[in-house]
Amino acid sequence: MKIGMNMFLWTTHVGRDHEALLRDIKATGFDGVEIPVFEGDVAHYRELALLLDDIGLERTAVAAMGDASMNLIGDAAARARGLDCMRATLDRSHALGATLICGPLHSTLGHFSGQGPTAEEFANSVVAQRQIGDHAASLGITVALEALNRFECYLLNTMDGLASHLAEIAHPNIRAMYDTFHANIEETDPIGALRRNADSVAHIHISENDRGVPGRGNIPWQKTYATIAEIGYDGWLTIESFGRGLPDLAAATKVWRDFAESPEAVYREGYAHISRSLGAD
Repeated sequence: MKIGMNMFLWTTHVGRDHEALLRDIKATGFDGVEIPVFEGDVAHYRELALLLDDIGLERTAVAAMGDASMNLIGDAAARARGLDCMRATLDRSHALGATLICGPLHSTLGHFSGQGPTAEEFANSVVAQRQIGDHAASLGITVALEALNRFECYLLNTMDGLASHLAEIAHPNIRAMYDTFHANIEETDPIGALRRNADSVAHIHISENDRGVPGRGNIPWQKTYATIAEIGYDGWLTIESFGRGLPDLAAATKVWRDFAESPEAVYREGYAHISRSLGAD
């Protein structure tokens, strides 16, 4: 397995000005970083890829869609704009050298209809995700869709629901991500949800119940790592945590207080937590 660090803790746009931080993440022991892909042209991500190569960091990509006018489960015009956005996001991810992108890339983050998902919205999603999957396949990228808690989206909240939807999409480049934070909220049995849906999982986020330092909270880490080993998962274990430094991201993720004494505590102690846990298995 590989250990990664999601850059959302600091920024939604990684560049040369983050070189010192990236080098310290590498020095800590991480295999790679998870790069937000929201803005910037393809040339920017090609340049960033060169920097990451020089440092010796592999990379995955992460994104979300916060604009309801580009909702992939909305009306025809919104879906068309959403598909254009996703194609551009995948092109940037390819320039970055990422072969996997994750996130709630199925519907608009933080947008609610006032009711649960409809059959029409699920049908719209199937069509959109198959088109996204085709573009991803042409670039050699896997899209790992994320089931979010009910306070952040309404289309997909549980791993069972996500896996069922993936079976309907039936595209090899559209897979699932398991996130310990969201599972802790939505699953009656987070470990069982991972075990039952292991065949769908292409990516895992390691995130404490309060989004702070992994290992300090109440996620059942020993059982989680034992199950990861049991299902034969051999992909990324990527720490995801959030801070208050970016107002828009803090608002989207409902971060109103600091969850750790410093970002360094999150990634350094978090890395030690994962390494120690994997060693114990």
